[in-house]
Amino acid sequence: MPLSNIERAFSHRPALMPYFPLGYPDPDISLDVIEAIVEAGADLVELGLPFSDPLADGPVIQHATQVALQNGMTVARGLRMTAELRRRGVSIPFLLMSYLNPLLAYGLPRLVADATEAGADGLIVPDLPIEEAEELDALCAEHDLALIYFIAPTSTPERIARVARRARGFIYVVSLTGITGARDRLPANVTDFVGHVKAMARCPLAVGFGISTPEQAAAIGQMADGIIVGSALVQAASNGHAAETAGAFVRSLRAGIAHSEIRD
Repeated sequence: MPLSNIERAFSHRPALMPYFPLGYPDPDISLDVIEAIVEAGADLVELGLPFSDPLADGPVIQHATQVALQNGMTVARGLRMTAELRRRGVSIPFLLMSYLNPLLAYGLPRLVADATEAGADGLIVPDLPIEEAEELDALCAEHDLALIYFIAPTSTPERIARVARRARGFIYVVSLTGITGARDRLPANVTDFVGHVKAMARCPLAVGFGISTPEQAAAIGQMADGIIVGSALVQAASNGHAAETAGAFVRSLRAGIAHSEIRD
């Protein structure tokens, strides 16, 4: 069952969840990239369904998703590619990440049914606030999918408590105020922020935005249950030989996290 799959992914070590947009640099290569990063040590994968106005994303992912759209990516094609990855034997949890407009255009009941059929385990919708998520949340619950909610440094204690009560699968903790993109260093207050959220949460916390090096991933792994890396991976895959370079990058992240675990 999808929720059980997600729970298992967080059960034995800090879970590494790379993000990669389907269709970049082209549809066939993106499938090869997903297989490579799973083989390299990913515990879950955030599969990007490209959208023309990715308001939470920085320049690297904006560019990649625009290329994917030019390559003919749609929600329907992304779901077919998700199913193809399952046919290839990729078994770890998939979280489909997109924005609300293309999902509404596809139709939410149809989307959830088709995502379940394709082998997805949950949905990540950055521009869907919890106050407006009742319909999609109920549909996901009917199919045992996780609808992932966000908490950011600007979230009020009341909002954090509300997300903590409703969340299933894990909570996506945004490490900083801003958009996605590699950063030279982690925010100074991220440890306190994650600790504050953890004290209220009943499910795992996965931290994303700005994580770009094995050292940063290891540091997040010491304070949270999961590490989400997107822009740095997409950048690594943009320099030719996408599957090989993406796999090498994820192996370096996994090794950094493991080294930290052994040291401590």
